[in-house]
Amino acid sequence: MPKQMPPAHPFDDDKLKEECGIFGAIGLTDAANFVALGLHALQHRGQEAGGIVSHDPELGFNSERRFGYVRDNFTSQSLMERLPGPLAIGHVRYSTAGSKGAAIRDVQPFFGEFSMGGAAIAHNGNITNAIALRKELIERGSIFQSSSDTECIIHLMARSLQRNIPERMEDALRRVEGAFSIVAMTRTKLIGVRDPLGVRPLVLGQLGEGWILSSETCALDIIGARHVREIEPGEMVVISAKGGVESHFPFRRQSSRFCIFEHVYFSRPDSIIGGRSVYETRHQIGVELAREAPVDADLVCPVPDSGTPAAIGFSHESGIPFAMGIIRNQYMGRTFIEPTEQIRNMGVRLKLNVNRALIEGKRVILVDDSVVRGTTSRKIKEMILDAGAAEVHFRIASPPTAWPCFYGVDTPQREKLLAATMSEDEMRDHLQVNSLKFISLDGLYRAVGEAGGRNTKCPQYCDACFSGEYPVAPSDMIDKGFELKAAE
Repeated sequence: MPKQMPPAHPFDDDKLKEECGIFGAIGLTDAANFVALGLHALQHRGQEAGGIVSHDPELGFNSERRFGYVRDNFTSQSLMERLPGPLAIGHVRYSTAGSKGAAIRDVQPFFGEFSMGGAAIAHNGNITNAIALRKELIERGSIFQSSSDTECIIHLMARSLQRNIPERMEDALRRVEGAFSIVAMTRTKLIGVRDPLGVRPLVLGQLGEGWILSSETCALDIIGARHVREIEPGEMVVISAKGGVESHFPFRRQSSRFCIFEHVYFSRPDSIIGGRSVYETRHQIGVELAREAPVDADLVCPVPDSGTPAAIGFSHESGIPFAMGIIRNQYMGRTFIEPTEQIRNMGVRLKLNVNRALIEGKRVILVDDSVVRGTTSRKIKEMILDAGAAEVHFRIASPPTAWPCFYGVDTPQREKLLAATMSEDEMRDHLQVNSLKFISLDGLYRAVGEAGGRNTKCPQYCDACFSGEYPVAPSDMIDKGFELKAAE
């Protein structure tokens, strides 16, 4: 029986899940070792499982896929010796499409043999017409080995009549709708692709004579690679050890719609997006939030850890002292054993503890990155009041999350999103706090560097989870009865 991952902790269950992380390296001795380090830096993007595929000129392709953290699997010398060669790609996963149960067959990268040789692929994002593609492919004789939408790309490549693997990938991706950043490999080439809207991130780095592809720049830092540039929306790069980087644009050019929630929550604060520090952007979100929603209070406290930069920005702008009023237990991971009902009922307290000496008698502003279902927010509020706080005010560093994401983020059904069924005042009453304010969508756009706010005719980012305006129609979900936002 395959090892099964334990259920997520209650604190994590009320957060949007961080899609997936991808990483690839070429032209480096024992490239898989660098990939493992890169995946470790991208662990925040997926904690369910990880995999690495490598290629050695003499030993061919080798693959290892495991459940759990990178540190618990891809640090074993005996395992890494089974991944030789100067070319490798890897993936860390949180399931956003396909089966929610842990199954090793769904762990990427996926590998396939074609008439011109083998290829492996790892994908961050979500294919919004995967159900229709899968049905079509099965009717034409394809046999699927996983429940992942990514496998559709492998089968489309196999059926393509193009002459080489990069061209077959282009051919396949023209049939795909949705969001995708991809790293792939042949026997001699590393390939990177972003969808025409550039919803999901992908960056190019260089280490000596070798080249790197990664979801974020923080993974370049861990191996000492130089950040060269971002892969552009709609761009495909084909990299060989001796020939360097070849770039072309196989898709019709469109205006970029990068995921704005990368700035708010998904990306690590030490990463760079669009030439701008994620930390500085989150700090500025706090500044904008303090300008839009001031409140008379004694302390500004972050909900660890993602709320911290915004809380610092709020404190600086408002002049209200910053304090670590909530402490996170850094050693209580997702795999914590919950053996009894009594321990399970402790809920959030297993991960977060209130610094009573700071909180007692104070009017407290809690800064968090988002409110999804609201269950964790209520528990944190109760902890703060139990510690003797005089007042609790929530300030949220993103607009209300009222719509599900179909581009690679595991969002609850719309009716389970608190903001989908309640106004801001109703959410305040539901959470039983003194006040609750979200940053406006325009304020968020200003914080990420758009001085004029959001362009309502052609938004600069994908903000569908806030606005309900989907840049790519979620075909499969519409077929299932999902209703898009009515035109205003």
